Amino acid sequence: MAIRLGDTAPNFTAETTEGKLDLYDWMGDGWAVLFSHPKDYTPVCTTELGQVAHLKPRFDERNIKVIGLSVDTIEEHHGWARDIEETQGVALNFPLIADTDRAVSFQYDMIHPKADDTLTVRSVFVIDPAKKVRLTLTYPASTGRNFDEILRTIDSLQLTSNHQVATPVNWNHGDDVIIVPSISNEEAKTKFPGGWREEKSYLRYVPDPTS
Repeated sequence: MAIRLGDTAPNFTAETTEGKLDLYDWMGDGWAVLFSHPKDYTPVCTTELGQVAHLKPRFDERNIKVIGLSVDTIEEHHGWARDIEETQGVALNFPLIADTDRAVSFQYDMIHPKADDTLTVRSVFVIDPAKKVRLTLTYPASTGRNFDEILRTIDSLQLTSNHQVATPVNWNHGDDVIIVPSISNEEAKTKFPGGWREEKSYLRYVPDPTS
């Protein structure tokens, strides 16, 4: 079955380039990004894995662990990692699952038969500390993912999980946010004592409370 927003992320135990791990134990009380690749030694995924390795400090700042998945073997993963370091200028610094039996791929509905009945599509799952799926993305094999956008959405998820606000179009950390409609003006006076900019009764802007 497809995994939908708010679903509990299926737990699994898998072999990875950093040893055998249990997803929930590995996550601990933090967030995680699980992202899949059709197979090893593919050009677009080589650039993606390199980019995530470059961005790892930015994921770490957000208490985010990242883990990749491909259907090939550990030995092939290690060989691919050498290519990634050579071509992308950075060593793989997060685990890559060897999902040779497709067990995790099927749990997370990463096999789309109309696209390919054996290889995973390029999916992204953002999982929060309560092990709930907060974001899903699926890309075609020909299109590289934008991990700056994934970081931006994580900033929004973490902000809106802790404050009764939403983030407007093209929002980035530090930009104004929107008071959610379920908060009345009377409640808003307590929560946002600095006031807000009201464009419509349902469109009230306040500064990013984490800035």
